[in-house]
Amino acid sequence: MRKKAIKPSAYLTEVKTLSDRIVKAQQPIRILDAIKWDDNIKQAFFDGNCKKSPIVTPDYYQNRPLGFDPNEKKQEFFQIERDLMRKLGQLNPLSVIMRRICKEYLDVVRMLEARGKPTFSNISQELYGSSQDVFHVGDPTIADLGSMMEGTLSQLLKLDFLVEEPKTINAKDAVAILNEKIEAVFPGDGLRAMLSDGIVADAAAGTDYIKLRADALFNMRDLRVLEVHEIWVHLGTTLNGLAQPYCTFLGKGPPSATITQEGLAVLMEILTFSSTPNRLMRLINRVRAITLAEEGADFMDIFDFFRDKGLDKEESYTLSSRVFRGSSSDGMPFTKDLTYIKGFVLTYNFMRLAVSKGKPDRIPLLFCGKTMIEDMKVLVDLVEEGTVIAPRFLPPQFKDLMGLSSWLSFSRFMSSMNFRQLEQDYSNVL
Repeated sequence: MRKKAIKPSAYLTEVKTLSDRIVKAQQPIRILDAIKWDDNIKQAFFDGNCKKSPIVTPDYYQNRPLGFDPNEKKQEFFQIERDLMRKLGQLNPLSVIMRRICKEYLDVVRMLEARGKPTFSNISQELYGSSQDVFHVGDPTIADLGSMMEGTLSQLLKLDFLVEEPKTINAKDAVAILNEKIEAVFPGDGLRAMLSDGIVADAAAGTDYIKLRADALFNMRDLRVLEVHEIWVHLGTTLNGLAQPYCTFLGKGPPSATITQEGLAVLMEILTFSSTPNRLMRLINRVRAITLAEEGADFMDIFDFFRDKGLDKEESYTLSSRVFRGSSSDGMPFTKDLTYIKGFVLTYNFMRLAVSKGKPDRIPLLFCGKTMIEDMKVLVDLVEEGTVIAPRFLPPQFKDLMGLSSWLSFSRFMSSMNFRQLEQDYSNVL
């Protein structure tokens, strides 16, 4: 990419000041903490022999402090948005991006204000998507994708030679293994893995850490998935974002960045052959559960759905509560768990189109920070002019684009082939 003339220092100073204000304003907003269900709700459900939906009302959420005043926070983001217009202008690309981020955080605050009410889920669908969303006019919906993949994965999970190894590594030992991997990838950067009792998932990434649930068990393939998903992507993009000299907002991602980030992380699992049919089925089951909830299923319907999939009561409760956290047990779902599959499709399509257009050099820019697919064209210009710096860390598959470009160069042709006809043509072979 050719180098453009650097922007005047006064402009860059203004960009950094406004960007820093966005970063500071979002700091007290903790979406998952604000919507999670306490252990006493789980205990009451099990005390009732898992027969009745948990009782979660708007009053329950009112007793979970947000850690900030919603009215003051909305005014803060509104003021930043106005200052972006005044100082950078309406059409300046960075102004457009940062004003959109402010609007997203305004929606987040409104969503959290509406915990336990229908508006919560409506805003969730705006931020993270709905199972009925399509990727392009006439294409299957996300729900359709879930149904299609469920059929294929169900067949694979019946095969004895694709059974995963037992989970025999406790969380403490897993932390030690992951810390060795973190130090190998990010020596001296102060990133770490640690134990936690306060997370729903087996693992979750923060700014400079990965938390593992203290009672979780893992196998080596699980840890490989965590390495490429959490360390390479989530910690890697955070580190690259925090290194940005002016666009510091790239170190913190709004919900729309979650779609790209989770999609990139799932894609990395697949590119490195780390994923498994069982892992993908877990992601698809989350899509199916949200689809059912959007169609009117309540907590018990979703709990029974997971039990029918062969999951135990503990995991079925955990996954069901993920669907309804922030909502009521008979309300509409929190749709964040769609971002893994939705983001994968969007990110994969971006990459294959970049290769088909002869622009594979655009692909590594996904790692500049908490980026969004819709901003990639602007990001190219920002890197060329020096307003954004190229990613400091890249996974091996993105440092050398030859293999990735070769693989993706076939994708357009392969996707144009009639799969039903292929099934008939290969019927005597398979």
